[in-house]
Amino acid sequence: MILSCQGVSKAFGEKVILDDASFHIEEREKAALIGNNGAGKTTLLRIIMGEIPSDSGTVTLAKDSRIGYLAQYQDIQGDLTIYEELLTTKQYILDMEDRMRAIEKEMKHADGGELEHLMNAYTRLTHEFELENGYAYKSELTGVLKGLGFSEEDFGQKVGILSGGQKTRVALGKLLLSRPDILLLDEPTNHLDMESIAWLENYLLNYPGAVFIVSHDRYFLDKVVTKVVEIEAGHVTCFPGNYSSFAEKKARLRDAQYKAYLNQQREIKHQEAVIVKLKSFNREKSIRRAESREKMLNKMQRIEKPVEIQTQMRLSLEPRTVSGNDVLTVENLAKSFPGQPLFSNVSFQIKRGERIALIGNNGTGKTTMLKILNGLLDPDEGRYTLGTKVQIGYYDQEHHVLHSDKTIFQEISDAYPTLTETEIRNMLAAFLFTGEDVFKEISSLSGGERGRVSLAKLMLSEANFLILDEPTNHLDIASKEILEEALNSYTGTVLYVSHDRYFINQTATRILDLTNRAVVNYIGDYDYYLEKKEELTEKYAPHQEETIETPSAGAVSESKLTWQQQKEEQALKRKKENELKKTEQRIEELETRDREIDDTLVLPDVCTDPGRCAELSREKDAIQKELEELYEKWEALA
Repeated sequence: MILSCQGVSKAFGEKVILDDASFHIEEREKAALIGNNGAGKTTLLRIIMGEIPSDSGTVTLAKDSRIGYLAQYQDIQGDLTIYEELLTTKQYILDMEDRMRAIEKEMKHADGGELEHLMNAYTRLTHEFELENGYAYKSELTGVLKGLGFSEEDFGQKVGILSGGQKTRVALGKLLLSRPDILLLDEPTNHLDMESIAWLENYLLNYPGAVFIVSHDRYFLDKVVTKVVEIEAGHVTCFPGNYSSFAEKKARLRDAQYKAYLNQQREIKHQEAVIVKLKSFNREKSIRRAESREKMLNKMQRIEKPVEIQTQMRLSLEPRTVSGNDVLTVENLAKSFPGQPLFSNVSFQIKRGERIALIGNNGTGKTTMLKILNGLLDPDEGRYTLGTKVQIGYYDQEHHVLHSDKTIFQEISDAYPTLTETEIRNMLAAFLFTGEDVFKEISSLSGGERGRVSLAKLMLSEANFLILDEPTNHLDIASKEILEEALNSYTGTVLYVSHDRYFINQTATRILDLTNRAVVNYIGDYDYYLEKKEELTEKYAPHQEETIETPSAGAVSESKLTWQQQKEEQALKRKKENELKKTEQRIEELETRDREIDDTLVLPDVCTDPGRCAELSREKDAIQKELEELYEKWEALA
């Protein structure tokens, strides 16, 4: 055991965050800490790190163990470059290297006993240097930087001028390179693109120490962790397995707890009714019996009502009007900024009812693409056409659609003046804004709260084509699951950008990958994309040079070819599968009939009837002939 928390409690005023929380982390164990927003996950990590005190309980770290902590927000300052900042974690190796060079110089002028002493010191030092991976520290450092999404051109940037997300990646890189015995990571996948998240998964799986992760990325948790520690209503519960295993067990446990609660409530009401009835008889014996039942009822250990999923936000999406079948047609679209080419010659179509995920690494132009389609930016080349009766609802991850000087209530009532106060309050309650919360100013809200207000406005719009930019950012797992359910039951069309691979798997019917300045189409979910990524990227979006070529007139984009060819391939595959199935069924029917004929021919009343025998023999010959053709057909199809 490397970390133990026993009876940890913490409250802020009247609000209890942690109530007698106990759990432990084993050496090399990979565990997740999950819970809804505000449950106390970051508070628990800060208590473990000693940044804030607990009200009671103890936190114990194994002797001589080092702990490393990545907070959600970093403020790294100074004039060091990104590379130099990470190099500070290897200072002890640099010191050893300097000492080795110094000894080498001393040995050139030494002799006798002094030389022998220097050689022994040099041997010990080089052995230690090798054990510390000194000869490969530069490649290790470069590998971590590239894995976290920094290009070699970025290495020379000063850390003081980096964005918040870039600083968090630098801090994560420093933490990984310092290799503590246990890593505490608070939302480590924030600010990482899909390739970097996949790299981090592999890194943590092979990490020699223990890892304790706070994350809302369920796909990431499924890949990395073998234990889940959940905080719910201040209580901590441990579940073995990854996130999917936890979700299944939690659903069964919640169901059992709720049934037990309802059964006890029925029993309490029954006993209370019996007590009232006994007292109404107004006899000494019946009153004593009533008092006895009251004592038993008071001693009963009451089951707390489980936290209901229904207390989370409930979304209902339904378009006001039905659009035409062709929702969006994009033709030869191109966009670049000075020194930053994004994409060129991009074409694709979106049909009614599709739910399409637009994915790609950071900086490939996904958000730019959505802004162009929403009319907020002009393309350099190409055009896009909306279908008949298409009404767009746009969710902006930066929430520019909100007015910071308004309250939540004013934001909704000004946008939809025909709604009554009750209707507005009911809608906001669905997004967890109740009571006085509705009068909070937009400027005072957290990122997650702003996201919920933006989603509330979007739901009221009754649009039939939703364009969503990172809709799951700042949402906790329960809220993500409800959004998934709402999108899956939505009868309109959805195009969204997301790095949440679990969310994509649950909702997407098609994936567009923006890579190498082109769009590659995948007819399937994220797992299908992973399976086909290498093959189709090489075929339809090979790496391009740094110049953007203007598409020639009449040129068909590679992305369009991808879409058309994949549709044809999918259709051909389904056709072959159906033919194979029909062929196998026909072979089985004929083989069964052939055996029936053999059995019939040996019957006494048949074998003595020449006419019947001839008829069956002709049928048998026809069966054999057809079977030979079917066997050949089956072999070709299979």
